[in-house]
Amino acid sequence: MLHIPAADLIEVFSSLQGEGELLGRRQVFIRFAGCNLDCDYCDTSFLSKSMCLVEEDSGSGALVEYENPVPLERMITLLKQWLKTTPGAHHSISITGGEPLLHAELLELWLPHLRRLLPVSLETNGTLPAALRLLIQHLDYVAMDIKLPSVTGQVTDWQAHADFLAVAVQTRCSVKIIVGDRTTDNELMRATQLVHDLCAATPIILQPVTRDNKVAVSVRRLLALQALVSATHSETFVVPQTHIFMGVR
Repeated sequence: MLHIPAADLIEVFSSLQGEGELLGRRQVFIRFAGCNLDCDYCDTSFLSKSMCLVEEDSGSGALVEYENPVPLERMITLLKQWLKTTPGAHHSISITGGEPLLHAELLELWLPHLRRLLPVSLETNGTLPAALRLLIQHLDYVAMDIKLPSVTGQVTDWQAHADFLAVAVQTRCSVKIIVGDRTTDNELMRATQLVHDLCAATPIILQPVTRDNKVAVSVRRLLALQALVSATHSETFVVPQTHIFMGVR
């Protein structure tokens, strides 16, 4: 590991997964800096900083500062300590961001070492298929987004999502679609058909936008969207950001 580059991280902590297919599983979250999108609903800064926040004692909530970039050796030592003090507690490691695939070349070196400790799950916006190809053999789960223009305020790159899915299905993949009060039936069905045509068994998770710690889409509308998607793709779920309600990171 002496010649493996260090990583520019935002935070490292142990918590419960609050979204998607691994909802409720306890994970080690390694959050990378940087994002290639600028979505309207996102109010989080993923800019690189000189220090990252690290929860040295698993589950304590107490954060200390590590200097960036963080060496892999230091991360391995921390995770081994967590596995010793909380044996069996953690399901997997979540590689998240921002957009972690911006660091694909570094992750290609990091992931084989991390995966010796726990399975690895990638959380991604699903727009960088070439980067995913570098890493797919080192991943156990891929949780990808399909970004709808009504929510992001940007044009959706449908071809990038299709190319990404074609790689992601080589491992256990789920697709999250964030929906808001302006989400149209047409754009949602375009995303649904894309998933269904490429990977009919892959779960689709509809995640309502959260504002002020509350679901910002009515139950009536969520039920209508779920019914619309399920008519084509039966593996469809509605899962809000439950970590917000629980008050965890």
